[in-house]
Amino acid sequence: MIGVLGDIHGDFASVRRIMRQHSGIPAWLCVGDVADADGRYDAFQSPLYWIKGNNENFDRIAAGDLPPTLHYIPNGTVRVIEGLRIAGLGGTYAPTMYDVPAADLPHPTKSTAKATELADRRRHFVREEVDACKRMTDVDILLTHEAPRPFRVKGNDAGKTPINEILAAMKPRLHLFGHHHRFADAEVQGVRSVCLDLVGHSYLLVDVPTLRYHIGS
Repeated sequence: MIGVLGDIHGDFASVRRIMRQHSGIPAWLCVGDVADADGRYDAFQSPLYWIKGNNENFDRIAAGDLPPTLHYIPNGTVRVIEGLRIAGLGGTYAPTMYDVPAADLPHPTKSTAKATELADRRRHFVREEVDACKRMTDVDILLTHEAPRPFRVKGNDAGKTPINEILAAMKPRLHLFGHHHRFADAEVQGVRSVCLDLVGHSYLLVDVPTLRYHIGS
């Protein structure tokens, strides 16, 4: 069994509470937005593997300046966690940034605690990272921050086509995402696709062999 958390946004108390309740879970996944409003991260009692959201401290991520129990999954890479192949594509979609190389995404030259600053474009994913994901095979779980299409928010489709492209090419056994702060479960491109709610509202416990889940709160 592994656990999965939605957006944390600095609610470290809820993370610790959940981990205490499930002390036998060896590893947890998170779909991004871990940092608090001041760009701080906290250590937890169990390992947490996470992708970036759009609200992070990207200077600390780039420097590797993170608590020892936080394990960052860079975009377009795979980690083997509890025998599962986990792929990640964190951050949000911006059409104007999509064809910029990831290493060239503009960002402030001085360290900023809050990564919600509009000047920090490291909060986005780019085409080269999407293409890397599309080339991956034998992936058990894909973590993204953005939703695939369709994902309705106030009547509008907030999903992003690159996520659909990855699902169609990669065909992971399970897709998990966040960003929208509500729970939803659908089939997209033939893949079960689950949106996680905020960590303080609910979380998932996933059976490793089958990838079937149940919801905790």
